[in-house]
Amino acid sequence: MHHTKGNGNFASFSMEDFLKKSKGYAVIDGGLATELERHGADLHDPLWSGKCLISSPHLIRTVHLDYLEAGADILITASYQATIQGFMAKGLSEKESEALLAKSVSIACEARDMYYERASEGSCIEDGRVLNKRKILVAASVGSYGAYLADGSEYDGNYGDSVTLATLKEFHRRRVQVLAEAGADLIAFETIPNKIEAQAFAELLDEDDIKIPAWFAFNSKDGVNVVSGDSLVECTLVANSCKKVVAVGINCTPPRFISALILSMKKVTSKPLLIYPNSGETYDADRKEWVESTGVSNEDFVSYVNVWREAGASLIGGCCRTTPDTIRAIHKVLSAGSSTAVPSKD
Repeated sequence: MHHTKGNGNFASFSMEDFLKKSKGYAVIDGGLATELERHGADLHDPLWSGKCLISSPHLIRTVHLDYLEAGADILITASYQATIQGFMAKGLSEKESEALLAKSVSIACEARDMYYERASEGSCIEDGRVLNKRKILVAASVGSYGAYLADGSEYDGNYGDSVTLATLKEFHRRRVQVLAEAGADLIAFETIPNKIEAQAFAELLDEDDIKIPAWFAFNSKDGVNVVSGDSLVECTLVANSCKKVVAVGINCTPPRFISALILSMKKVTSKPLLIYPNSGETYDADRKEWVESTGVSNEDFVSYVNVWREAGASLIGGCCRTTPDTIRAIHKVLSAGSSTAVPSKD
């Protein structure tokens, strides 16, 4: 079922227009997995939050709604770890797998519809909940090949020589088509760990006549390159040269690295820049868990927001281990505008 009226058409969507209408910035939602667990979901599974599409879609919708009420303008669907190959390995048919991908989009669209019903014609803040009829986008998440492998390789981008551009395109092709036709406003290619996967995504968008635009979000663990060691500038240039990419940036990266990364991307692209860092905690791929002591508090995370805005980011949210409280705080800082800007330290 298509909930989006007139958004699903590439020609009619402009990220610049969307940003202009929302005062030049937009708030992306926050982490999904931790929130799903907080609501009682069991994610011990290679499918991670993809498992919830099967077992508890209502929890996903609840988390989406929590983020909208915290002030998010963009919802990212629960399809990061959801792949046709992964579902089929669980014994589902190809048709059932494709239906689950489409379901991730319709759950987010339902949450948006429910939010609009709750929001009165005016705008108000009630019990700390932001309720207004702003434009909300649904971004269909596509995780990297490494996310499907569930071996932590999206954190190092080292797929080995046997994984070629053709392998990656073949792996992602049908999933991208299904998500693009499911009623989302755009596709969010997330945690892209290397240049070859960015090239695969760019070629798929062009070759397959994908009807909705996309964003590319890379990740970095040194504040200089993407995690594979490929040059961030080269990766940004791949995104920049693809007409269907309407924003480019960084996700799932510690907050302390973000400013430098924005500045180096800004040198080679004029596309809107997006950032949704993780909480700064490190993921231990061997133990498959987050090391809590390494993170920053919500207050510290949010203290960066104006610095990122000044560096040039226009879409800001959170990734792993950030919560609706993080997003509420980001929304507050951004809606207060530049009057509260932190003086830059250089």
